[in-house]
Amino acid sequence: MSASSRLGDAGHDGALRTIRRGIALSPEMVRGLPLTLSIAAVATAGRVIVPIAVQQTIDRGLNARGGTDLTFVRWMLLVAALGIAVTVTAAFFTNVRVFRASEAGLATLRTTGFRHVHDLSVLTQNTERRGALVARVTTDVDTISQFVQWGGLFLLLNIGQLMIATVIMAFYSWQLTILVWVTFLPFFLALRWFQRMLSAAFMKVRERVGIMLGAISESVVGAQAVRAYSIEARTQQRIDHAVEQHRVAATKAQRLAAMTFSTGEIVAGIANAAVVVVGVYLGIAGDITLGQLLAFIFLVTLFVAPVQVGTEVLSEAQNAIAGWRRVLEVLDTPADVADPGDAGTTLPRGPIDVSFENVSYAYPDGPTVLKDVNVDIPPRTRLAVVGETGSGKTTFAKLLTRLMDPATGRVLIDGVDLRQIRFSSLRRRVVMVPQEGFLFDDTLAANLRFGRPEATDDDLWLAITELGLAEWVESLPGGLDTPVGQRGESLSSGERQLVALARAYLTDPDLLVLDEATSAVDPATEVRLARALEGISRGRTSVTIAHRLSTAEAADEVFVFDAGRLVERGRHATLVQSGGVYSKLHSAWMTQSR
Repeated sequence: MSASSRLGDAGHDGALRTIRRGIALSPEMVRGLPLTLSIAAVATAGRVIVPIAVQQTIDRGLNARGGTDLTFVRWMLLVAALGIAVTVTAAFFTNVRVFRASEAGLATLRTTGFRHVHDLSVLTQNTERRGALVARVTTDVDTISQFVQWGGLFLLLNIGQLMIATVIMAFYSWQLTILVWVTFLPFFLALRWFQRMLSAAFMKVRERVGIMLGAISESVVGAQAVRAYSIEARTQQRIDHAVEQHRVAATKAQRLAAMTFSTGEIVAGIANAAVVVVGVYLGIAGDITLGQLLAFIFLVTLFVAPVQVGTEVLSEAQNAIAGWRRVLEVLDTPADVADPGDAGTTLPRGPIDVSFENVSYAYPDGPTVLKDVNVDIPPRTRLAVVGETGSGKTTFAKLLTRLMDPATGRVLIDGVDLRQIRFSSLRRRVVMVPQEGFLFDDTLAANLRFGRPEATDDDLWLAITELGLAEWVESLPGGLDTPVGQRGESLSSGERQLVALARAYLTDPDLLVLDEATSAVDPATEVRLARALEGISRGRTSVTIAHRLSTAEAADEVFVFDAGRLVERGRHATLVQSGGVYSKLHSAWMTQSR
């Protein structure tokens, strides 16, 4: 099953299970919950003081035997004012505590989600659109934040309010209490159906958000290609389609939410009207006083408010649960290339030998691209890997650096399976410089230090000087402090590659893997770098995916891949004379260079 299928099929568990799993991943959300609930209970209890004060004021103050008792009325006003003050204060502290707990928990969720996305294999990341992956740990988590901080606070304050209002209503009039519940019971039963419909609708909204962000981010990152091929109109149509699909899904979800809320409004209106009519008849019959009836109407308002707003919370809850599920889908996707962590092996520094034992690799739902490779690479070997496009040479390099794991067989460094080596040790000893060096939106110095954070400016200048790049760095507007822009776009492609090479050199790896790192460099710079690379590779094992004849000529040994198999190996001169695959590649190179 492909990575995208795993992401799409996971996470369709029940709402309560989803919430439980989400909270388990973010335990900070429920930290201190008993105290928060206690404060919320005080806030809830304070809300019923005003209806009780109204009833007492009318029945025992204004309609007191012997005339109006103003002193009692004043006391009731004071009690009501104190009740309101206590309610507001308790609600404020509940709000603050819920906000702090939720933000701490959601920060943990974001961090956990990002780290897992980062730990997914290159293959998994490539099969899931980057914008959609970013949405999982940004906008999807934001939907959870909105619900927890607003809807969660509402639930804390108003579920208790609903229960307390019911108890006091029953104390005043059990007949009217039954009437209210009978009126609302069909609506409560229908909420289950509304919940299922809203859940499906908001899950579709979250999916459309991911697709929309993916389309937009691709068009922004690929802006040069869009302009170069004059496909602005087609790109705009693609984005417009994604935006329209999101609009349709969001409109459908909000229509369902509005229908739920409107239904609650209608039921609330019926309940209020029924209480007034029946209450008047009970009052005429002497079963309820005027003060009790007015207090009951106040209490019905306290009963109805949670139900009315609860329909909105239901919508937010389904949106949040959909977001939670999408985050959980990512976390449920296994990290194909897992770090063994503390259980793994830490290798000492020194020259590296490499072995491939019966290694094969096939992409999911695709053909085998590397077949039964058995090779040994001695320490300090300068190896060139060549082959036509699609021959398997890049897959060989990714398996060597453990960007992917083999489907069968083992890749060993110093006799240890790569899957058993801690990432912290592996990434210090093995460094890959891709064909297109990626730079972060920071200064040149900061990008150089990514592989060695503790490096001083003197260390940077030493590396730059040894690579013959000092004159180029000095020519930049800010020297080492020059901003490189997003993805290094303030520099040319060749300059970005210079920085990537200098960064690798500064890291001082024991195994250096180069995906023809000089391919984007002009001829004059290539000559300078060729001398520098000679110094970089001296005393260490180096593997270069060679796209140029000069690289293979300078290597100690050449591996030749064809259709996923290692078909030839040997020195350049020997392979040229053999008349095999390498000889044909050599002839093609010579023809192109004329």
